[in-house]
Amino acid sequence: MDVSLFIRRRLEEFGLEQRELAQAAQVTESYISQLLTRKKAPPAPARTDIYEKMDKFLKLPEGELARLADMQRKETRRKVPRDSPAPLFPDVRALLLRKCDPEHLTDIRTIFEQQPFGELEQLVTRYLLEIARETAGERPGADDVSLLEPSIERWRVDLTTFAVDVVLAAGMASPEARRFEFVERDGGEANSEEPGFKEFLDNRALSGSATAEEIAFLRALEFKHARPTPLYYYHELQNLRNPLNFRAARTPR
Repeated sequence: MDVSLFIRRRLEEFGLEQRELAQAAQVTESYISQLLTRKKAPPAPARTDIYEKMDKFLKLPEGELARLADMQRKETRRKVPRDSPAPLFPDVRALLLRKCDPEHLTDIRTIFEQQPFGELEQLVTRYLLEIARETAGERPGADDVSLLEPSIERWRVDLTTFAVDVVLAAGMASPEARRFEFVERDGGEANSEEPGFKEFLDNRALSGSATAEEIAFLRALEFKHARPTPLYYYHELQNLRNPLNFRAARTPR
């Protein structure tokens, strides 16, 4: 989860200003601006108390931002070398950015550039190529945009659930919107998710740090005689992350 994006969405959700966050965190507004625009990396949680103050102001569970920042710093060190390589397929990336919903273009571009052909870029590329293959009746190469270009009008991704919404170009056999999660759903298909699960996803204080794999696990849970609340899914998410709840898998001989 991108800490800067998470904080910005939280501010928007409550109608708060960067200036107010800066006052609450006892830092300058310039510092908050640089943090939210990624000109400054999130500081190490062990070296600052800023996250504790921002948690309180943004009405988040205690320690939530520090945990997210720690995860992001570890992922950045693991995935992004000092000299980041160029994207594997520059033409495909250029097309993805050109077709991306303008509202999220800045965030998507930053993620792509920080993680060259990382998980998000692979996810979107795979889904758009599947659509191109379906509409054109053949399978394009990963670096071939000749079939993608006329097939896709625009796309957007929910960075919390990693659901990808795609609008096909006019003239396609089925120009309706498509949604890709872990299975494809037509844009008009009824939502059969648990109401409590939907509320959990909508509440970023509860679900904002969940990974795509964790969301998929929680979505797959089924209930026959009771309706779980959003807090149930939050506690289940914490259970997934608690190593005391799991034993190491035995390697077969």
